[in-house]
Amino acid sequence: MILGIERNKIVNEIELSVEYPSELARKLRNNEIDVALMPVAAMRDIEGARIVSNYGIAADGKVNSVCLYSRVPLNEIHSVYLDYQSRTSVRLVQLLFEKHWKKDVSFIHAPEDFIERILADTAGVIIGDRALIHLSTFPYVYDLATAWKDMTGLPFVFAAWISNKELPQEFIAAFDEANAEGMQYIDEIVAQTAFPYDLKKYYSEDIHYFLDADKRKGLELFLSMITE
Repeated sequence: MILGIERNKIVNEIELSVEYPSELARKLRNNEIDVALMPVAAMRDIEGARIVSNYGIAADGKVNSVCLYSRVPLNEIHSVYLDYQSRTSVRLVQLLFEKHWKKDVSFIHAPEDFIERILADTAGVIIGDRALIHLSTFPYVYDLATAWKDMTGLPFVFAAWISNKELPQEFIAAFDEANAEGMQYIDEIVAQTAFPYDLKKYYSEDIHYFLDADKRKGLELFLSMITE
């Protein structure tokens, strides 16, 4: 999606900033920026937060890049490291243990080397590239988007374009067009990236970008559950 924006004429109308999601959320909260692609769980901390695009980062079943990794089966897990990179994934795994797997565990803030500490009955949530790399290195891998789909029957939205103010409809339409344009560059991105996972499959099948009605239902349900 970002590449689509960079190569679309809309880039001449905006100031595009590529930063960590937590920093984008801070800037949006402080009105330093107008819109951010950010984890949906952070919406609760931003007054007036609303989704302003039909595009985001979602999955309808297995996503492969947001998983619980363990050396033992789920029923033997007693504690879980929570990946410091994703607030949404943290809240998702907490919900799954409470409402889907119905198991009490201790949650531990993960240090930078937490993957090396996933031993015995201590599991860990790993996201992103590191998650894809470790799919074959742990005997037990529980895909969080799959578990959410099993529990709710709905897709899961990890991130969305969020603003804290009304934006002009003309801008939103042009912004959506730029996001859609980004899909045509998947082959180019894959060709430029050496990685031990099928990135064409990941970008084309595992990740869903268009926030259709079912994805928005899943998002609304998730947000309602984390505000209970």
